[in-house]
Amino acid sequence: MDAGNLSIESSSLSLGKHRRRNSRDENLDRFIPNRAAMDFDYANYMLTGRKIEKQSASPCSPSKESYRKQLAEIFNMNRTRILSFKNKPPPSLNHLNDTSPISPKPKSAKRMRHISQSSERTLDAPEIIDDYYLNLLDWGVTNTLAVALKNSVYLWDASDGSTSELLSTDDDIGPVTSVKWAPDGRHIAVGFNNSEVHLWDSSTHRLLRILREGHGARVGSLDWNNHILTTGSMDSLIINNDVRIRSHIIGTYRGHHQEVCGLKWSTSGQQLASGGNDNLINIWNLQSNQRVHRFSDHTSAVKALSWCPFQSNLLASGGGVGDQCIKFWNSNTGVCLNSVNTGSQVSCLIWNRHEREVLSSHGFNDNQLILWKYPSMVKVTELHGHTERVLNMTQSPDGYKVASVGADETLRLWNVFGTPQLTKHARDANTQPFASFARIR
Repeated sequence: MDAGNLSIESSSLSLGKHRRRNSRDENLDRFIPNRAAMDFDYANYMLTGRKIEKQSASPCSPSKESYRKQLAEIFNMNRTRILSFKNKPPPSLNHLNDTSPISPKPKSAKRMRHISQSSERTLDAPEIIDDYYLNLLDWGVTNTLAVALKNSVYLWDASDGSTSELLSTDDDIGPVTSVKWAPDGRHIAVGFNNSEVHLWDSSTHRLLRILREGHGARVGSLDWNNHILTTGSMDSLIINNDVRIRSHIIGTYRGHHQEVCGLKWSTSGQQLASGGNDNLINIWNLQSNQRVHRFSDHTSAVKALSWCPFQSNLLASGGGVGDQCIKFWNSNTGVCLNSVNTGSQVSCLIWNRHEREVLSSHGFNDNQLILWKYPSMVKVTELHGHTERVLNMTQSPDGYKVASVGADETLRLWNVFGTPQLTKHARDANTQPFASFARIR
């Protein structure tokens, strides 16, 4: 055998050994399973546990079944083979991106709400009293606005635009210093400069009752809590009146040193917030008739008070020209959550019932309305129209519109909180042909 043949044979021999070694490493023989690549726990589950699971499984909804299948994919439980004849494939670089059990559905973009910068309607309010401490405007649940103009109270029906005079009084009783609709939308309380409070029936324009006892000065703030009418006066007293009984005074709160210019019952009816010209806010408990908190952070009169509709223990307050701040309070703990300097006198605050927003009205120096995003307190928009300070604001029954009255003797309606949306049922009904005709089933 020559040298050439010897080198060829040795090369063939080494190549054969290399092939046999690779064959051993990769376990290419399909009849011999690779133990190193097998999952014995999964094999045991497939042989024993899954059978029991199938026997005990109960019918489930399509969504749950889809969720179960996705979990099975994630944990590699959809394999049908127990024995493995090849090594495991290398892990995917995108493995971490594929492990979410349910891919989140893309959220539809929220439609931007258009807010008109001008008032929807402007009405004349001649002889309105330019007094920051009075509450001369209110919107009832029957969609009727009540506005006090000097010695008279006028009603404006927002549904048809009709106007009527509810009352007119003499100078020895007037002027009118406050108005507030009862929850039924029919009766209305009217406070006067001579300390009296009159109860009127708006449907018949008839005086029902006069509350003379209790106060010794003008009544500038009113609020209802079911059948309880709460009155605040320049004599610094707050009185709860049960209008159903003859002896109507059922409680008197003494916590202010000057005129009470803001009153607001919480949505639960268990807490009353009061603000005064002494820069104080008091929180009163209905059951105990006791004060539970006293806030003294404002540095000017507090008239603007508003309870949050989506968080029952959250109170917003606004200070006068020497303070200019909106503050937020936790009425349970007594903690001031936030304070924002608005740059001008705050006369009123109204929460948006449909979004997390709050609207403020202002006096000196810009006489504007400002819409804020809560809780960030970022300005959404400013509404200008009044040429003198805004005295009062009130919200429509559906919560979308706001009316404001200013010292410029104008009453303006603003479409600031959006427009009512038709319900799905109403939309579907309108799209059906002959929807207004009776059907035979």
